[in-house]
Amino acid sequence: MSSSYETRYASSPQAVKEYNTEQLRSEFLIDNLMEIGKVNLTYSHYDRYIAGSAVPLAPLTLETIDPLKSSYFLERRELGIINVGGAGTVSADGVIYELGFKDALYIGSGNKEVVFKSDDISNPAKFYLNSAPAHTNYPNQKVGLAEANKLQLGSMETANHRTVNQMIIGGIVTTCQLQMGMTELKTGSVWNTMPAHVHDRRMEVYFYLDIPENQAVCHFMGQPQETRHIWMNNHQAVISPPWSIHSGAGTSNYTFIWGMAGENLDYGDMDVCKITDLR
Repeated sequence: MSSSYETRYASSPQAVKEYNTEQLRSEFLIDNLMEIGKVNLTYSHYDRYIAGSAVPLAPLTLETIDPLKSSYFLERRELGIINVGGAGTVSADGVIYELGFKDALYIGSGNKEVVFKSDDISNPAKFYLNSAPAHTNYPNQKVGLAEANKLQLGSMETANHRTVNQMIIGGIVTTCQLQMGMTELKTGSVWNTMPAHVHDRRMEVYFYLDIPENQAVCHFMGQPQETRHIWMNNHQAVISPPWSIHSGAGTSNYTFIWGMAGENLDYGDMDVCKITDLR
């Protein structure tokens, strides 16, 4: 088999207060992404969300995993894909979609066969995958980076000048609950998602990329009055529970992909935390 998975169970905020660094990383950090020639998946019990990757040299097929109890992966799920490597293709039941660097693709439930390929194995495609349960089928749709809805947020003065690329989101793609996009920080800016917020109606996963060599991002999580941090490297992801903030600061500018699922599809549904109230 070319795929593997691991399971992460939900943790209460009371328990997380007592976690040491190793426990925090074990519960929330996903550090096995972008392994050459493999599909690696992490199945989270927060909203049954899956985050993973596929890096094909030879073609890779997305196989079902035991927790799904399904005959194929997308029997009761939808899938979002963003390519963060060389050019490649994704085939969904024989329909081929070409994905360049930072292009996205939504695949609806009911697609029985999903196959990943790289155009050039010396510069393979690196497909970042997010998946959530789906109650019905919606059409597959590619969203190139140029087609994303772009929001300009923050400022150089507060070191958080950034472009939010809304890609798999209402108004662009119809989904059951999955949403994905990509935020690119401008040169000289390091803070993402500040002011921080929580949204108890949905969970989120952050995937960090474009982190220069020998640089890192410090990801902040936890309840606003009881924050914790996890240091992260390029092509690592972190699970953010619904009760947790999700923010970060890097030693350089960088990019991150956000994906979420849960109770509603309102992008602006969040409870903002005052910066001066964070502890």
